Amino acid sequence: MNPRRKKRLFAVVAAVFGIGASVGLTLYALQENINLFYTPSELVEGKGELKEKPQIGQKLRIGGMVVPGSVERDESSLDVSFKLIDTGPMVTIRYRGILPDLFREGQGIVAQGTLVETNVVEAFEVLAKHDEEYMPSEVAEAVKGIKHEKPKYNLNSEN
Repeated sequence: MNPRRKKRLFAVVAAVFGIGASVGLTLYALQENINLFYTPSELVEGKGELKEKPQIGQKLRIGGMVVPGSVERDESSLDVSFKLIDTGPMVTIRYRGILPDLFREGQGIVAQGTLVETNVVEAFEVLAKHDEEYMPSEVAEAVKGIKHEKPKYNLNSEN
């Protein structure tokens, strides 16, 4: 092989290897920062056709309606826990901090946090819906194909 071709071949192979390594390292670094969005039903029953469930310890975002009567505040700290629901099972959200001013029972919220049990999320951020028309893009996508039916749980009951 001609020495000039060897140099070109080596340069092309090195460039491909370098680009592949940089893409791989970038994806590895971003792996911890990827937060997938779930509804309460998807969190408990699985997401998509394969019914994939998140792993314990995984960071995620979850959106749904706050179940009326489910908000429990600790008197001695800023700890709050409440339940979220969509059309299926309920999920418990635990949060330490001051909730947004627009947070209310029966309203839609999005919480970002870590899955600590199969149906419990330890949130580090809670976002409340700011008017009746607004819906986060992830929630709008998740609700787009859902047949609207009455939830299995009564939102007005004390259960």
